[in-house]
Parts: sequence; C-alpha cells; structure tokens
Amino acid sequence: MPVITHAEAYLVDLAVETVRTDALQTFVKQETIFVRIGTDDGGEGLGYSYTIGTGGTAVLALLRDNLLARLPGQDPHRVEAVWRDLFLTTKATTVGPITSLALAAVDTALWDWRCRAAGQPLWVLAGGAKDQIPLYDTEGGWLHLSTEQLVTGARASQAAGWPGIKMKLGRSPAQDAERLGAVRAAVGADFDVMLDANQSLTAADAIRRARLLEPYDPFWFEEPLPAEDVAGHEQVAAATSIPIAVGESLYAAGQFAEYVRRGAAGVIQVDVARVGGITPWLKVAHLAEAANLTVCPHFLMELHVSLCCAVPNSRYLEHIPQLRTITHDEITVVEGHALAPSAPGLGIAWDHDAIDDRRVQ
Repeated sequence: MPVITHAEAYLVDLAVETVRTDALQTFVKQETIFVRIGTDDGGEGLGYSYTIGTGGTAVLALLRDNLLARLPGQDPHRVEAVWRDLFLTTKATTVGPITSLALAAVDTALWDWRCRAAGQPLWVLAGGAKDQIPLYDTEGGWLHLSTEQLVTGARASQAAGWPGIKMKLGRSPAQDAERLGAVRAAVGADFDVMLDANQSLTAADAIRRARLLEPYDPFWFEEPLPAEDVAGHEQVAAATSIPIAVGESLYAAGQFAEYVRRGAAGVIQVDVARVGGITPWLKVAHLAEAANLTVCPHFLMELHVSLCCAVPNSRYLEHIPQLRTITHDEITVVEGHALAPSAPGLGIAWDHDAIDDRRVQ
C-alpha cells in the first residue's frame, strides 16, 4: 500500500471579486491555505481551506508546526484514521475555526489523492447520489445595495434561469421588509428568496422580523442569532413558519447534532472548510438526512458542487465565484443547475502558475 512521503502547506491571498457586505462585516480578501501531499507511488493530492480576511497565518502555523509532520508514513486511503490522529493531537485548540480549517486543508488533500488514485471524481466516490444541483445567487443581494439594485439583480438572476437568490438583512425591520417586498413583487411567487442576518440579531429581534417577513414567503431565515445561541435559534424556529438555516459558523459535527436534536434548524449549511474537511462534512450531511433535513452548504461552490451531488438530501448550492483567478475553468451551469465535475479528484482545475504568483507565505 502507498504511504505519504511528504506534505507542505502554503498561503495564497485572493482579492474579492466584488464588494460583499453583510450586517456585521465586509469580505476583505480570501486567505486560501493549501496543503499538498505526495506518496511513494508518485501520487499527489491538493487540498485547501480559507478565511475571509484574517487568521490564515494562524492556520498555516498550526499545519507547519504540528500537523504536517504526522503525515509521512501514514496510509492516504485511510482518511478517517488520519483525520482522527490529527484531531487528537489538537485537543487543546478544538473545537474552533483555526483547528478545523487546518484539518480541512489536510483532509481535502487526502480525498483529492484518494479520488485520483481511484480514477473517480469526488462526487462519485463520496456517494454519487445525483449529477447536478440547483444554484441560488448571492452576489446581487449584499446589504450595501439599494432596493432598486436588489430588484435589478433579482430580475437578472431570474431571467438567467436561476431558481433563487439570497439577500442580506441588517437594516431596520421596516426597511428589511420593504426590500424583501420589492424583490418578491418583482420576481413573483415561484422564485426562491433566501434571507441572511449573519448572526446580528437577538431572539426577540428575529421573531419580530420574521413576522414582518413571513408574508413574502422567504425560503429560509439564515443565521438570525450568534451560532452559539442554540436555545435562541430553537425559540425562533418555534415562533415562525420560515425555516431557520444554520451551519457556516459551526465547527464540529457535534454542534450540528445539538441543533438537530433541539429542532433549532430546518436547513443545514455545513461548510467543508469550517467543519474540518470532507470526512466530517459527510457525517453532518448524513446526520441531516437521518433527521429529514436538507443540506445547502455555505460558500466554496467549486468544492461543494461535488459534495452536494454526493448526497441525496442536498437542496441548493450557493453561487459565489471566488477562485476564477487561480483556476482554468469554472463550474458548469445549465438552466440554473451546477453539473457535477467529471475529472478525478476534487474537480477543480487549478492554475498552479497563478497560485504560485499569489503565494504570500
């Protein structure tokens, strides 16, 4: 059996493709942490994770100082064993984003190697449930945009064949309702409009807003409260007919289990980088499936398209392009659906020269 012989990590900064603002922050840049592994049979795997502006060097330091040295000699087929070994060496810093992002960079590299060795695309090796997934567009819904700009963007997305869009909340309750009402009037009833508060509200605020927003039939109400407030999300979920969506700010499968157990979420938005890689992502997706919940992952569409196609309970893929400057092509979109990649591995056609040009550490 092959064994890992070497591993390296490096950091690449990517400028944002458009201005992105929500109720709490502005997307400054994408710090992309890459891990490359090699095996004694000549095989390679390339994985990655990310931050949206800060913390990338901390992730890189954890990889270089502690994790990568444990990889040589391990069997790259045994992704569960490798993930668990690395996780147990980082107990002092788990559960949390720095460790999860570091684990994800390694784990996605292992899955890339494993898929390439098998000659299979990720979506097939991880389950192969479907070969396409509907997309919703986030780029036309940022908080700084005017109501007129929101309406123009929603109409353009609808005309392009997209089945849904997402818009940000974070103005006054009346303004948020007015903006949603204008979009709903422009696109009609048969078009999905997702809402995202980015953890900016209290339970009382969220319940009040939900009552104002319900008449416009939003598809979901995303992260109304800070992610650690499970009881608050449970309260909001019980008070509104709008499904509550959470997951991008959860960093372990056990955190998702608590939301599911308490009925505090109706849509699971597990992020492959933030939860620690493909290995735990699949656990969360199957946990959601067992609870009859849908999975609609956060960001990273170039990787999540394959994971959405791997599992049966995925419902939507979020469209936010961010890797175009370091890849040779984009995901394939036909009639508002992203098609599963056919190439062995993660399905991302990296431009290695462009990546090397943007290395910062």
